[in-house]
Amino acid sequence: MKPIEMMTPTLPMGDAAHGIDAVTLEIWWSRIVSIVDEGAAALLRTAFSTIVRESNDFATVLMNVRGVSIAEGSGGIPAFAGIIPRTARAMLDKFPLETWRAGDCVLTNHPWMATGHLPDITVVTPVFYQGRIVGFAGCAAHSPDVGGNLSAMCRDLFEEGVCIPPMHLYRAGERNEAFLELFLNNVRLPEQVLGDLEAQCTANRVCCERAVDFLQDSGEPDFERLCTAVLEKADAGMRKAIAAIPDGRYVSAIEADGIPGHPTIIHCAITVEGDQMTVDYEGTSAQVDKGTNCTINYTQAYSVYPIKCALDPLTRRNEGSYRAIEVRAPECSIVNAQYPAAVAARHLTGHLLSCAIYQALSKVVPEQVIADSGGAPAFRVGFAGVTDTGERFGQILFASGGMGASARQDGLSTTAFPTNSGAGSIEALEAVAPLLLTRKEYRQDSGGPGRFRGGLGQECVVQNLSLRPVMMGMLGDRESHPALGLYGGLPGALAGVVLPDGSLAGLKSQTTLESGDRVVIRFAGGGGFGDPLQRAAAAVAADVADGFVSREQVGSVYPQATELVKGSA
Repeated sequence: MKPIEMMTPTLPMGDAAHGIDAVTLEIWWSRIVSIVDEGAAALLRTAFSTIVRESNDFATVLMNVRGVSIAEGSGGIPAFAGIIPRTARAMLDKFPLETWRAGDCVLTNHPWMATGHLPDITVVTPVFYQGRIVGFAGCAAHSPDVGGNLSAMCRDLFEEGVCIPPMHLYRAGERNEAFLELFLNNVRLPEQVLGDLEAQCTANRVCCERAVDFLQDSGEPDFERLCTAVLEKADAGMRKAIAAIPDGRYVSAIEADGIPGHPTIIHCAITVEGDQMTVDYEGTSAQVDKGTNCTINYTQAYSVYPIKCALDPLTRRNEGSYRAIEVRAPECSIVNAQYPAAVAARHLTGHLLSCAIYQALSKVVPEQVIADSGGAPAFRVGFAGVTDTGERFGQILFASGGMGASARQDGLSTTAFPTNSGAGSIEALEAVAPLLLTRKEYRQDSGGPGRFRGGLGQECVVQNLSLRPVMMGMLGDRESHPALGLYGGLPGALAGVVLPDGSLAGLKSQTTLESGDRVVIRFAGGGGFGDPLQRAAAAVAADVADGFVSREQVGSVYPQATELVKGSA
């Protein structure tokens, strides 16, 4: 009788060159991610604005002494995390390493150094251990206000608000009061803005303290050995995933609403050669004199992140995850706009890159991508004004459309992608603004039909409870270009806004809500995957029972389920 062989799980091998065994590497790697997550928790708990503490529009990162990311936070905006190291290196260009002091906090919101538009402020703090700098903690967060006009129709950066070059918010622990006096006198919500900036400094301080704890516990003098090891592991994971794709060139072209008279066209060519990938946007629309332009930082981030999700979703993210991917974009195109182009609504272009990338990759790895998402790009609706008691307010309604379906399952309804900002608490929004959401529900029939249905969008009704008018500004797309399906899947429903008089508002416009006015906001559905005729009749019947699909839609696109649905009436 053949003896039974004992099978033991195979752990990823450590790297002898770094002298870190596999088990230790896994423990250390998990711990540094938890360090960054603890910094994120501090930011959430101390932030003043609902944008951060309710909608998670932030990111946290731990970097080595050269500004290379070692670990990214589990929550927040992943693409932000991919940009913060670039911002840190830009800060090091201005402030050489030897000039940094314990207690420093350097900030910037420069779109070509940071995350692509002025409302996102990045703060970086040095980690000191045994008298020398061993790394940096960094975070980026969407500020409640930076002055200017955050309409998509601004003509250049100067109209959009205050642009802060890299400068010290804190120098050796002393706050830069002169800077704050100038900056806060140019924003509408100074208390919230300052509160969020201090929360970012707190987040970095927590991250720095926990990083020092780690070095003391591990006996490491710095992060260099661990950084090299985790970067190589992340790089190897992505290269293995790319190498599994047949060499070739895979192309797509998508069209979006853009600005009136100038639709946005994105050409995407993905070239795979061995374990390397190139994403090229040659032929994409030229930059425009409105705010839908992207900086190259933003384009890079929103190109590599969807690829990471599709090809190597399980390996922890850091800068090593993106070494094998080169992103090219022509200068003066809408995905590589040049200073001082308007960029306030850059997400209306940048979020679409995931759709172009997945459309191209669907030709070779259809089981690893999803159809277009209704929330790509995200649709943001802002409200601002003065309360009846004379207090100024400004709030953004963070709500999401439906994700695209995949080859395995229906798309997630009302879920953000490729960003992952949350909807936040409606009660929290209503508590700080004279607004009432009288309805917030799934949009029936909004998910693109298919073998697997696209995720549903949602419909919100917002009422102005104030005796005063409230300004409402929209930054949206998919007004005339729906989220497309894949492999015979049909498009999702379009987005739209119905004003109090019944007319439709442009999704890049501003309007005024008078006292008591109600506005209907409709978020787009995701595209379907596969032929709708192949959808299981039982799944269609379940959708009808749940109110996701109407009987009318069953009759027009799901005839295979007609009898079953009639029988369940």
